[in-house]
Amino acid sequence: MTQSLSHLDEKGAAHMVDVSDKAITARTAIAGGKVVMKAETLALIVDGRAPKGDVIATARLAGIMAAKKTSELIPLCHPLPISKAAIDISPDPTLPGLEITAIVRCTGNTGVEMEALTAVSVACLTVYDMVKAVEKGVRIEAIRLIEKDGGKSGRWLADK
Repeated sequence: MTQSLSHLDEKGAAHMVDVSDKAITARTAIAGGKVVMKAETLALIVDGRAPKGDVIATARLAGIMAAKKTSELIPLCHPLPISKAAIDISPDPTLPGLEITAIVRCTGNTGVEMEALTAVSVACLTVYDMVKAVEKGVRIEAIRLIEKDGGKSGRWLADK
Protein backbone atom coordinates (compact mmCIF):
# COMPACT_ATOMS: atom_id res chain seq x y z
CA MET A 1 0.00 0.00 0.00
CA THR A 2 1.69 3.19 -1.15
CA GLN A 3 -0.94 5.72 -0.11
CA SER A 4 -1.00 7.29 3.33
CA LEU A 5 -4.03 8.12 5.43
CA SER A 6 -5.16 11.61 4.46
CA HIS A 7 -6.29 12.58 7.97
CA LEU A 8 -2.83 12.09 9.46
CA ASP A 9 -0.09 14.68 9.13
CA GLU A 10 3.60 13.88 8.60
CA LYS A 11 4.00 13.27 12.36
CA GLY A 12 1.00 10.95 12.54
CA ALA A 13 -1.31 13.43 14.27
CA ALA A 14 -4.95 13.67 13.21
CA HIS A 15 -5.82 16.80 11.24
CA MET A 16 -8.52 18.15 8.97
CA VAL A 17 -7.53 17.78 5.32
CA ASP A 18 -7.00 21.07 3.48
CA VAL A 19 -9.36 20.92 0.49
CA SER A 20 -8.97 24.56 -0.56
CA ASP A 21 -7.00 23.64 -3.70
CA LYS A 22 -9.46 20.95 -4.83
CA ALA A 23 -11.77 21.69 -7.74
CA ILE A 24 -15.36 22.56 -6.97
CA THR A 25 -17.42 19.91 -8.77
CA ALA A 26 -20.75 18.16 -8.46
CA ARG A 27 -20.40 15.36 -5.90
CA THR A 28 -22.73 12.42 -5.30
CA ALA A 29 -22.59 9.49 -2.91
CA ILE A 30 -24.94 6.55 -2.46
CA ALA A 31 -24.80 4.36 0.64
CA GLY A 32 -26.89 1.42 1.78
CA GLY A 33 -27.66 -0.76 4.75
CA LYS A 34 -30.10 -3.33 6.05
CA VAL A 35 -32.18 -3.73 9.19
CA VAL A 36 -32.96 -7.40 9.72
CA MET A 37 -35.86 -8.44 11.94
CA LYS A 38 -38.55 -11.06 12.42
CA ALA A 39 -41.28 -11.22 9.80
CA GLU A 40 -43.83 -10.29 12.48
CA THR A 41 -41.93 -7.08 13.29
CA LEU A 42 -41.68 -6.17 9.61
CA ALA A 43 -45.44 -6.71 9.29
CA LEU A 44 -46.04 -4.20 12.12
CA ILE A 45 -43.98 -1.63 10.22
CA VAL A 46 -45.59 -2.26 6.84
CA ASP A 47 -49.10 -2.29 8.31
CA GLY A 48 -48.50 0.92 10.28
CA ARG A 49 -48.97 -0.81 13.65
CA ALA A 50 -45.52 -0.19 15.21
CA PRO A 51 -45.84 1.04 18.81
CA LYS A 52 -44.04 4.37 18.22
CA GLY A 53 -45.75 5.28 14.94
CA ASP A 54 -44.68 5.50 11.30
CA VAL A 55 -41.26 3.84 11.33
CA ILE A 56 -40.41 4.45 7.68
CA ALA A 57 -41.32 8.16 7.65
CA THR A 58 -39.48 8.78 10.92
CA ALA A 59 -36.34 6.92 9.79
CA ARG A 60 -36.37 8.80 6.48
CA LEU A 61 -36.45 12.18 8.27
CA ALA A 62 -33.78 11.07 10.74
CA GLY A 63 -31.49 10.06 7.87
CA ILE A 64 -31.92 13.37 6.09
CA MET A 65 -31.26 15.30 9.30
CA ALA A 66 -28.17 13.17 9.98
CA ALA A 67 -26.71 13.89 6.54
CA LYS A 68 -26.98 17.61 7.29
CA LYS A 69 -25.27 17.19 10.69
CA THR A 70 -22.41 14.89 9.64
CA SER A 71 -19.64 17.43 10.25
CA GLU A 72 -20.90 17.81 13.83
CA LEU A 73 -20.71 14.04 14.41
CA ILE A 74 -17.52 13.01 12.58
CA PRO A 75 -14.61 15.04 13.98
CA LEU A 76 -12.60 15.70 10.81
CA CYS A 77 -15.46 16.08 8.31
CA HIS A 78 -15.90 19.36 6.48
CA PRO A 79 -19.28 21.10 6.71
CA LEU A 80 -20.81 20.91 3.24
CA PRO A 81 -23.61 22.75 1.43
CA ILE A 82 -25.76 19.69 0.77
CA SER A 83 -28.11 20.19 -2.16
CA LYS A 84 -29.89 16.82 -1.88
CA ALA A 85 -30.32 14.19 0.81
CA ALA A 86 -32.83 11.46 0.05
CA ILE A 87 -33.54 8.21 1.87
CA ASP A 88 -35.28 5.23 0.31
CA ILE A 89 -36.59 2.57 2.68
CA SER A 90 -37.97 -0.61 1.15
CA PRO A 91 -39.45 -3.60 2.97
CA ASP A 92 -37.80 -6.86 1.95
CA PRO A 93 -39.69 -9.95 3.11
CA THR A 94 -36.77 -12.18 2.08
CA LEU A 95 -34.49 -10.70 4.78
CA PRO A 96 -36.97 -10.15 6.47
CA GLY A 97 -36.39 -6.47 7.12
CA LEU A 98 -35.77 -3.12 5.51
CA GLU A 99 -33.29 -2.08 2.82
CA ILE A 100 -32.19 1.51 3.34
CA THR A 101 -30.44 3.62 0.70
CA ALA A 102 -29.24 7.23 0.96
CA ILE A 103 -28.23 9.52 -1.87
CA VAL A 104 -26.49 12.78 -1.04
CA ARG A 105 -25.39 15.51 -3.45
CA CYS A 106 -23.54 18.79 -3.23
CA THR A 107 -21.36 21.05 -5.30
CA GLY A 108 -18.11 21.46 -3.45
CA ASN A 109 -14.46 20.64 -3.11
CA THR A 110 -14.80 17.42 -1.14
CA GLY A 111 -17.06 14.38 -1.39
CA VAL A 112 -20.27 13.48 0.41
CA GLU A 113 -19.51 9.82 1.19
CA MET A 114 -19.56 10.40 4.95
CA GLU A 115 -22.89 12.21 4.70
CA ALA A 116 -24.47 9.30 2.83
CA LEU A 117 -23.02 6.74 5.26
CA THR A 118 -24.15 8.79 8.26
CA ALA A 119 -27.65 9.15 6.78
CA VAL A 120 -27.99 5.37 6.34
CA SER A 121 -26.56 4.64 9.79
CA VAL A 122 -28.92 7.00 11.60
CA ALA A 123 -31.92 5.81 9.56
CA CYS A 124 -31.07 2.22 10.58
CA LEU A 125 -30.65 3.22 14.22
CA THR A 126 -33.99 5.02 14.13
CA VAL A 127 -35.71 1.86 12.87
CA TYR A 128 -34.13 -0.06 15.75
CA ASP A 129 -35.26 2.55 18.27
CA MET A 130 -38.81 2.44 16.98
CA VAL A 131 -39.19 -1.35 17.10
CA LYS A 132 -37.01 -2.34 20.06
CA ALA A 133 -40.11 -2.57 22.28
CA VAL A 134 -41.35 -5.53 20.22
CA GLU A 135 -38.00 -7.04 19.15
CA LYS A 136 -34.68 -6.40 20.83
CA GLY A 137 -32.76 -8.73 18.48
CA VAL A 138 -33.07 -6.53 15.39
CA ARG A 139 -29.75 -6.43 13.50
CA ILE A 140 -28.22 -3.57 11.55
CA GLU A 141 -26.06 -4.96 8.74
CA ALA A 142 -24.06 -4.20 5.64
CA ILE A 143 -23.73 -0.43 5.92
CA ARG A 144 -21.50 0.48 3.00
CA LEU A 145 -20.70 2.95 0.28
CA ILE A 146 -22.32 1.79 -2.96
CA GLU A 147 -21.24 4.55 -5.32
CA LYS A 148 -19.53 7.94 -5.39
CA ASP A 149 -19.02 10.37 -8.21
CA GLY A 150 -17.23 13.67 -8.66
CA GLY A 151 -13.89 15.17 -7.87
CA LYS A 152 -10.47 14.14 -9.14
CA SER A 153 -11.05 10.41 -8.66
CA GLY A 154 -14.32 10.46 -10.65
CA ARG A 155 -16.81 7.64 -10.39
CA TRP A 156 -16.41 4.63 -8.10
CA LEU A 157 -18.75 1.65 -7.79
CA ALA A 158 -18.68 -0.98 -5.06
CA ASP A 159 -18.13 -4.59 -6.07
CA LYS A 160 -21.38 -6.52 -6.37
